[in-house]
Amino acid sequence: MEVIKYILINIFATLLRFIPIPTETGLIEIGNPDEDSPVFLTCNYLLTVERVKRALKKLDCYLLIANSDGINVWCSAAGGHFTNYDVVSILKTSGIERLVNHRKVILPQLAAVGIEAQVIKQKTGWDIIWGPVYAEDIPLFIEKNLKKIPKMRVVKFPLMQRIEVAIMWAFPLSVMVSLFTFLFWRYMLLPLTILIWGLPFMIFISFPLYSRWLNPQKRELAFSKYTIVFDFSRIPLILWGIFLCGLIFSCILFHYFSLGFILRWGIASLFIILLVSIDLMGSTPVFKSGLHEDRFLRVVLDEEKCTGCGICIEVCPRNCYRMDKARRMVSVPDASFCIQCGACIVQCPVDALYFRAPSGKIISPEVIREFKLNFLGKRLHK
Repeated sequence: MEVIKYILINIFATLLRFIPIPTETGLIEIGNPDEDSPVFLTCNYLLTVERVKRALKKLDCYLLIANSDGINVWCSAAGGHFTNYDVVSILKTSGIERLVNHRKVILPQLAAVGIEAQVIKQKTGWDIIWGPVYAEDIPLFIEKNLKKIPKMRVVKFPLMQRIEVAIMWAFPLSVMVSLFTFLFWRYMLLPLTILIWGLPFMIFISFPLYSRWLNPQKRELAFSKYTIVFDFSRIPLILWGIFLCGLIFSCILFHYFSLGFILRWGIASLFIILLVSIDLMGSTPVFKSGLHEDRFLRVVLDEEKCTGCGICIEVCPRNCYRMDKARRMVSVPDASFCIQCGACIVQCPVDALYFRAPSGKIISPEVIREFKLNFLGKRLHK
């Protein structure tokens, strides 16, 4: 029964991934925890909670569910929906302080973009330990005495995630188009549905083949005061060309070559590919969204302030930092991988990191901590 429930929740949440799906906040006991058992904390996005519970099922531990407005950890922490207040609140009101004799709480690493470990310590006395990026790595994290190996810190875009993103795009599009075609163009319902599901799968499953050519620094096309970002970095058009060649070949193979047929389905497929590619990079966890002006920022290290504490290494989801033991400070040898999430800036205890814009303007740690990104990439006071 538990397995069936888990599968159904995964299907439901994947189909409606654009929509926040909250679950109850509070304290969950997993296994038979005691006063020495680890304490985990996550957001109240339904899919995240279910996946974390599944990853913890063989452990004896406590799981705290904090309010994030039903949004996943990374988006809610970056956007000001999963805040210091939410973490402090659940630590103070859940009764966890009476159940354990330690004051260490394990948060998902991706929460580091918005949750300030120093503030939580000051307000509650609890130390934050940044756990793995993915819940599936928690058992190994526990086995290694709460130490992360490099692969636990890095966001990836594996096949299963790419399939989920393809479904995220295909389902709402197919529902909207199906309603229209059912009323006015009923005989096209099935072929259009197949096209709408097939093209996102083609785009995201093939992602490893073209990802190296995506350019986060590309300027968007602006129309009036509104901005629409089409990733015309050749990739969508190349994918469309491949689809078009396959369509023509199929027509020839089945002896049904019609210029009108090719034009109709060519235009329909181009529209779908461009729609899915409005923010192709932002649909992945390994690039900064093309909607966000932050993608032009560069993280700068103030070497005079750096103490070599290594917290930036612990929270960077792209593994940009290295420890320079000889100089007792960090270095940023892989700065080109940076996705400007700001986690390193938020968590640095000595403010040795900050953003610099192409114009030379400095965005201080105080600004990054205080102003959060909305879904259009604008920093607002939260």
